Amino acid sequence: MTSQASDPTWFGQPRGLTVLFLTNMWEQFSYYGMRALLVYYMTKELLMTQGHSSFVYGAYTACAYFTPIVGGVIADRLLGKRRAVVLGATIMAIGHFMMAFEPLFYFALATIALGNGLFLPSLPSQINDLYKAGDPRRGWAYNVYYVGINIGGFLAPLICGTLGELYGWHYGFGAAGIGMFAGLIIYLWGQRYLPPEPPRVPTADMPPMRWADHKGTFMVLLAVALSVTVFRGAYEQVGNTVALWADTGLDRGLGGFTIPMTWFQSLNPLLVMLMTPPLLAYWHRRADAGKDTSPARRMALGAVVVACAYMLLAAVEWGSGDAKAPWLWFAMFFAIFTFGELLVLPTGLGLFARLAPPRLGATTVAAWYLAIFTGSLSAGLVGMLWSYVDHASFFAMLGLIALAAALLLRSLDGAVRRVDPTWGAKGD
Repeated sequence: MTSQASDPTWFGQPRGLTVLFLTNMWEQFSYYGMRALLVYYMTKELLMTQGHSSFVYGAYTACAYFTPIVGGVIADRLLGKRRAVVLGATIMAIGHFMMAFEPLFYFALATIALGNGLFLPSLPSQINDLYKAGDPRRGWAYNVYYVGINIGGFLAPLICGTLGELYGWHYGFGAAGIGMFAGLIIYLWGQRYLPPEPPRVPTADMPPMRWADHKGTFMVLLAVALSVTVFRGAYEQVGNTVALWADTGLDRGLGGFTIPMTWFQSLNPLLVMLMTPPLLAYWHRRADAGKDTSPARRMALGAVVVACAYMLLAAVEWGSGDAKAPWLWFAMFFAIFTFGELLVLPTGLGLFARLAPPRLGATTVAAWYLAIFTGSLSAGLVGMLWSYVDHASFFAMLGLIALAAALLLRSLDGAVRRVDPTWGAKGD
């Protein structure tokens, strides 16, 4: 049953959102925990070359975001969202435990990617069904959910990484498997708080879906996905060229102590957790005043903020000359960057889930993750320019890419309003 504002809640949201939040948090703990160890395990334990390990790593992460498009179809047409989550989580837990055995390495990676294909689109596609149409809480529910991703991403390197590096790689992989199993237990326990499964086959009261009825919606989502692909060409550089610059172009000294590089990478999920509550409170006040911002405009604003973050790096690099830049500038970059991210990524996920046609919720959400896949590929192509231009110009180029994505998203505002019943022709 969908929720109303007067129904029992946890933290002001339907109880099912907390169940989905915690399930996803532990799934992300297992994913990022394993990913934090993967390259080190391949090069130090399996003695792979850097090129081979990078190829395996890239192939695995690409598959992890490609399999959901198939898994979403299977969930919508055959299994249903709940069975897909349970089966996907079980398969992933098995895959993580398989990582403890060296001969099963490649089979373990394939198993995790397959399980992820069922799990990833099926879990967040249930959020929209927790709310009635017009419920103002639905607009920022995906930001609450997004915090779960980052809590798991923040804890995983600290726990799985420490266990793997100090006590043995297999202990770290085992901890990731335990995290996945914990998420599965939480989901099974909390199913009574989740929305009922929609019918997966046409009935007398629900005629078969026709493409022509939803063509406009699909075309709008495709345009949003292409805009996000452009955006991620700049966004994904944080783990690539920006990390390279921070390693060689940043003064990480603090009173005689050199700040470890990985600590800076933990700033992003930490800031997500710190920024989300006040941001949600602000949006809540705007919604109460009838001034809430439409999804496309919110995403466009976020892309502009990310562009400003990269322009800051360009200015810092240009101003530093041959000297290394103070690390405080890098911390400021992450603060601006994370704020923009919170406006773009959770909003986009929520938009795809909200506009999903009946009985195609998981498939439509899977298309959002396919945009992440294509965006990651575009980021790889952009990153190849790092060695051919000076760093200040490269960061300025990233700012322009994010700004181009902002213009594309802003141009889609009218189209999104026409297909989104929540907004219609409303203004801000």
